[in-house]
Amino acid sequence: MKRVLSIIVALLIGAAAVFFYFRFYFVFGEGVKSGELNYVVRKGVIFKTYEGKLIQAGFRAQTAGVQSYEFEFSVPNKELAERLMLLGGQSVELHYKEYFGALPWRGFTKFVVDSIVSYRPIYPQYAPGTLPFKGQEDKSHPEVQGEEI
Repeated sequence: MKRVLSIIVALLIGAAAVFFYFRFYFVFGEGVKSGELNYVVRKGVIFKTYEGKLIQAGFRAQTAGVQSYEFEFSVPNKELAERLMLLGGQSVELHYKEYFGALPWRGFTKFVVDSIVSYRPIYPQYAPGTLPFKGQEDKSHPEVQGEEI
């Protein structure tokens, strides 16, 4: 009787381990998302994690107008998160892995970004800090008006 009970306990522990692996460590999907990086922040009560949001623009097929798609993700790597913090507002392509469930020490979402594929400024004709100021002429784009800081 003890032997049967120990076999049942071992099978239950094994089944729980397999369930835990597939729920939290099995990569269900992976791919690349592109859009404008809205933010990356570090937050949490017990486990401080890096969380971000990417805004993907698109058109709706059934109705007229533009629809915004938000992609919320977690970043477990501190160096990658700090690089992403500096790219806020720029167009980026991010490689991610999708899991069935989120772990508190990995982040709040089941989407985990592991690398930056590419990035570029939204307004590439201007280098950072070179938008025209009041009183300066912008011959390439006359509709852009700058403000004095």
